Amino acid sequence: MNKLTNRMFLGAALGVAMTLGLQAKYPEIGQPAPDFTLTDVNGKNHKLSDYRGKLVVLEWVNPECPVVLNHYNSGNLPALQKRYIGQGVVWLAINSGHAGAQGDFAPARIKEWLQDKGAAHTAYFRDQDGRIGRLYGATNTPGMYVVAKDGLLAYAGAIDSIPGGDPADIAKATNYVGAALTNLMAGKAVATSMTRQYGCNVKYGR
Repeated sequence: MNKLTNRMFLGAALGVAMTLGLQAKYPEIGQPAPDFTLTDVNGKNHKLSDYRGKLVVLEWVNPECPVVLNHYNSGNLPALQKRYIGQGVVWLAINSGHAGAQGDFAPARIKEWLQDKGAAHTAYFRDQDGRIGRLYGATNTPGMYVVAKDGLLAYAGAIDSIPGGDPADIAKATNYVGAALTNLMAGKAVATSMTRQYGCNVKYGR
């Protein structure tokens, strides 16, 4: 494949990816967040509706995605998790990669990764059949959702306002998740309730 053909192929692939991203549909903001039950890497079952009365963050994650790693290695995501979990927020991490996909770590390796990164999730799940990811229209990692105390979906989209997760940009970006949680804790409407996710594509199986 020559250089021109290669550039044309990459351009076409990017165009398809962007089109798919634009077509992806999140659940409707202001409507009940789709309920689900998943078993975490410690073998404990969690049902989303059991957390009614608490703010809940759903974080789509891939431990080998460079964009995810930027947000962890910089300390951004661990700090955000610790800050809001300390205020009573439930933080659930979900990996919807199929079995054997990039970042589909076995539980023991996941636990090592979480400890190494200083992560503070309430629970971490493997959604290998992609059922929950598709239910939420998750397209990229990190993909973020905030569920209000009444169980209604309050935010869906990117973690912040500067795509790419470059550590140099993180401090300058508007953190949509933190802003949504702050709004909800103050009894206010979420100022920005929907954005487009960025990062690595979720590694769904067929």
